[in-house]
Amino acid sequence: MVSSQPTLQDTVLYLNGVSVSFDGFKALNNLSLYIEPGELRAIIGPNGAGKSTMMDVITGMTRPDSGEVLYRSHIDLTQHDEAEIANLGIGRKFQKPSCIESLTVRDNLNLALAGHRNVFQALFHRLSGEERDQVDAVLETVRLHEQHNLLAGSLSHGQKQWLEIGMLLAQKPEVMLVDEPVAGMTPQEVERTAELLTQLAGEQSVVVVEHDMAFVRSIAQGRVTVLHQGQVLSEGSMNSVQQDPRVIEVYLGE
Repeated sequence: MVSSQPTLQDTVLYLNGVSVSFDGFKALNNLSLYIEPGELRAIIGPNGAGKSTMMDVITGMTRPDSGEVLYRSHIDLTQHDEAEIANLGIGRKFQKPSCIESLTVRDNLNLALAGHRNVFQALFHRLSGEERDQVDAVLETVRLHEQHNLLAGSLSHGQKQWLEIGMLLAQKPEVMLVDEPVAGMTPQEVERTAELLTQLAGEQSVVVVEHDMAFVRSIAQGRVTVLHQGQVLSEGSMNSVQQDPRVIEVYLGE
């Protein structure tokens, strides 16, 4: 059952009338949507629908031409840069893993935990007992505890994606933006990723941008948003958006 629309105070992320143009092309066109605390939201749409631009706007990589982007109902994200937004509690995992392959799994998590320290400082920083416990908890969550001393470069593609998610978790974000997490994964890795993201929702809001409809069906717990031409084309339960004639036309015509 999809909940009714909340008030602004009930949202963790609220986009209202957001537009972005690149050389006359409207990547986002009066886009409005909201994310509730602890929600797992899937956002789908054909190539060029505006999904990546939306995440760029939320994380401060792109400034909108117009519209509001509010965090916790009162923080205007358009007035903050990427680093400030990350420190506020919004983390993003890009499609391509960016872990340091020459470091171990644990060292990558230590780096993520270290925040503003540079790589040299972070690697020689002595973790407190609480910090070590936090890293161990993340390793258990992403099921990489047995691989903690392996070089990140030796992991499978799926394991690298889980390490990236773990690196986000180490920073304790309130909102996680996850970009196409299952691209290139084996069926077993896709299933495990669905379990992981479903598990994470509740502790934080998880926004998943994905093309794989079978994967989206496996994680869709509530509201699914379909973007097209920079706008919300359809929104509701997975069943309702799948049966929407406009969604069928857009996907069949892609």
